Parts: sequence; C-alpha cells; structure tokens
Amino acid sequence: MPVIAVLALDGAPGHHLTTPGLVFGTACREYPEEVSYEVRLCAAPGFRATGGPGPALAVRPPHGIEGTADADVVLVPGHAGHRAGQPPGDVLAALRAAASRGARVAAVGTGTFTLAATGLLDGRRATTGWRHVEELAALHPRIDVDPGGTVVEDGPFCTAAGVFGGMDVCLRLLARDHGRRVAGRTSRELITPLHTDADSVQEAIDREVAESTGLDPTLRWIDTHLHLPLTLPEIAAHARTSTSGVTRRFRAHTGLSPLQYVLRARLHEAMRLLRETDTPVEAVAHATGFASPAALRHHFRARTGTTPRAYRSAHGPAGGF
Repeated sequence: MPVIAVLALDGAPGHHLTTPGLVFGTACREYPEEVSYEVRLCAAPGFRATGGPGPALAVRPPHGIEGTADADVVLVPGHAGHRAGQPPGDVLAALRAAASRGARVAAVGTGTFTLAATGLLDGRRATTGWRHVEELAALHPRIDVDPGGTVVEDGPFCTAAGVFGGMDVCLRLLARDHGRRVAGRTSRELITPLHTDADSVQEAIDREVAESTGLDPTLRWIDTHLHLPLTLPEIAAHARTSTSGVTRRFRAHTGLSPLQYVLRARLHEAMRLLRETDTPVEAVAHATGFASPAALRHHFRARTGTTPRAYRSAHGPAGGF
C-alpha cells in the first residue's frame, strides 16, 4: 500500500494538512478494488499548531518525523517559517533521504521554499504562490521558477501554487498512479465547480486589479490579438510606456511578465476551444498564436501535464473521465 507522508510543519494551514486525506480517501472510497493508500500526518520537530487563514488549531499528529522513513510520497505544506533558510536537521535529512531512495517529494505554496533550501530543486523547474515567485527566484537562482504554473513536475519533484495547490498536487499524483479516469472522478466528487473555474477566477482577479491600475485596455487588446505574434515592444507601445515600465506594471499586478501573461492567455483560450468546440488541434494552435501545433503541445503539457487531445477527450463536449 503506497504511503503518503504529510509533514506537519509549525504554522502550516490546516487545509494543507487535511487535503491529502480528503483526496486519497475519496479515491479509495470510489475505487475500493483499485486504489489503496495510507496517509500519515507526521509532526516535524517544533510543530505546535496550524496557521494561515482562520484560528490556529492545536493538532496532535499520530506520527513523528520517522513516519516519512518508508513513505512513497513526502508532501511539504506551506508554513509560517518558510523564510528560515535550511530546514531543521531532521526535516532536511528526511527530505534528502526520501529523494535518495526514489520517493516522490511534493511541496505546496511556500512549502517550496523549504524544499528548495535542501538543494534538491537546484537545476529543476518549480513553482510557488504567485505572490512569492520573485522572492523564490531571488533566494534560489539555480531553480527555474515557473510563475504561471499551477502544478510543475520535474523528475520526482512536484510543486504547486495557489489556494488549491494541495488538491492539485494530490490529483496529479493520483493520476500518475491510477490514470486520469480515477483522478477525474475523484476531482468531480470533490471540486469540479471550483477547479474547473479556477483559471477564470484568477483572470477575473487580474482584470479587477488591471482596471484599477490602467492595464485593463492593454489586457483586453491582448485578448483580441492572441492570434498575432505579440512582442514586448508592441505591448509597451499599446500601454503607452517603455518595455521596462510595462514589465514592472505586469509583474506588480499579475505576478507575470507581459510575455508570460500572453502565454497564459494563449493557453487559457486554447483550453476553452478544446472544451467547447470541435476545432482541430492544428487550428486551435493557429487561432491562439502558437507557431505550430508542436509548440502548443509543448507549452500545454508543461502547464497541464497532458496533451491537447487528451485534455479534449477528458473535458470536451463529448468528454469525461
């Protein structure tokens, strides 16, 4: 039976500690003959209570750090001490031991800082919450920080951003073990209305911020010109500022550079076309400004972990897991 060990680090949000049990428990209930997991909550040294939104809760995990010793997956949640640098010796040893024996290691939100401090992510891609991407990149220049990825996989390491990052990571791990059918049904049981609309919610937040800072006309212009090869000078000219000025404004208010924002907008539009129309993938690539279908597939897989055709099969008008 695969073991999922969740590190209870002091100040970790309560939902980061409970989400793995919710996701994997739901999968076990829905597929009792196929799916079996043990989820362990393991107290790291110094753990006292949860943190984050809401009142702090005193939790008594049934396992200590030794509960990670034979885990197939070790999950590092966000937590209050993520800026402390290298984690305590026991946590550092547990994470390095997990990686050396071939276990998967995942981190959610600011938990990526703790995983990064072990050195295990050097030379790899990773992500964190959008408010912290620049800080992560500055502190750990050897990591290729993805500012727009909800889930980033690189080898045995999986990192995620956002409020629902823990759920995204667990569903990705579940899909790796048991396929998209199992992960899809589990997702529908848990979060379909929220998860399906997560990108549009983020876009709405970006738009609200843009309206208050004067970026909105430029974002709307980008949305209607995705089929064109947009360049940074063109975006700056539309915003009536310099390339450095428009870059600062985009990073301050969306967490992305202008061209990263364009890429995200292209991918969101491609996902919409794949969900709502039967437009061929080659035409979707052209309509959303990708140089070729191969370029669409490359960026689509980097963001979603799957291909455009598989995404359409799962989410399209006649799709389903």
